[in-house]
Order: sequence, then structure tokens, then C-alpha cells
Amino acid sequence: MSARRIAADQPASFEMTPETQAKLDRIIARYPQGKQASAVISALWLAQKQNDYWLPRAAIERVAETLGMPYIRVMEVATFYTMFNLEPVGKYFIQMCGTTPCLLAGSDGIKAYLEQRVGPQRKVTADGNFSWLEVECLGACCNAPMVQINDDYYEDLTVENFGKLLDDLAAGRPVRVGSQTGRMTSEPDGGLTTLTTFYGADGKSGPQSLKK
Repeated sequence: MSARRIAADQPASFEMTPETQAKLDRIIARYPQGKQASAVISALWLAQKQNDYWLPRAAIERVAETLGMPYIRVMEVATFYTMFNLEPVGKYFIQMCGTTPCLLAGSDGIKAYLEQRVGPQRKVTADGNFSWLEVECLGACCNAPMVQINDDYYEDLTVENFGKLLDDLAAGRPVRVGSQTGRMTSEPDGGLTTLTTFYGADGKSGPQSLKK
């Protein structure tokens, strides 16, 4: 694993918004008194989401103070888990899966497109819209290739539909989350080819089609 360091340029302070604090209070209340440290990952995630998807030092310190934890313990969590971004990212932070199923399905084309359009990994575009990072498996192998952008998955990608997706995001137009080819969840391309009929409960009635 590569070393993870916090960004050199840091904001002077960080305070949770009332909305973020209310969410965190509800999470902390799930744990017995004195076990608030169990909420550290959730607290860091809420702080990161509030701060445009990256964690400054002041936010890590604020989480430590809120949970009554030593600062170094919270820093250990923030620097260990790659879900926490320790430097600024684009408004749309793209995590591109480069693991074997996505690679076999064409993620190398998506990667080349990102390098051409956005630039090298971790670089934020001049307009602040995009940055990207190649990551390990995101668990949508049946719908490869895929990316995660902020909180959402975008699947069944081609260079063409991925380019349109980025165009729409940059322009503020609505986008389709999930499959970009229109298939439902992980159903086979072209529709079902097996288990298309069933028999009645008595086992004697003829086969009935499951197709609509």
C-alpha cells in the first residue's frame, strides 16, 4: 500500500453543520455510554461528505474532540482507509475500478479516456468539476466496466456513454444512476435465456411463461 499523507494546504478550521451534527448525534446514540469511539468511521465519513468529499486536518481533529478520542487514533483511521480522501477532489470524484473483471470488459478504454479528458490521477480539473483515481474492486463485476462517482455507481460503461455521462454532469443535466445501457440490475444482456418457464403448484399443469 502506498503512503497516505494529508494535503499540504489546509483550511484553518472546520465545524460540522447542524445537519451533519444531528446525523452524527443519532449514530453516537446507538452505542453504550463510553463507547462513542465506535462511531469514528461514520463520523469521518460525514465530515468528509460535508467538506466536498475530502478530509482536512481540522475535520479529523474535530471528530477526535467530539468522540473523546486521542487525535492520533482518529488520524490512524483516516490514513488507513482509502475511502477517506486526504486531499481535495473534484466536485465529481470518479473512482474507476481497474480489477480483472472490469479490465476484461474494457476498463482500460475508460482509463485512457480519463487520462485524456481529466488528466493524471488525483489532479482536479481547472473548472473544479472532476478528479479520478483507479481503485480495487467495487463489487459490481456483473456490470463491468463501472465507476463510482461520489455516492453512486455507474455501470455497463463504454467510452461513448461514459463521455456523455461526464458531459451531462458537467452541464448539470440529470443522469441515470446504475446501468448506462438500460438493463435492470445484473440481468443478462438481451434478456433471460434460462428459467423462463415454470409449472403449476400441482406439478401437472403445463409450463407457463415468465416472460411479460
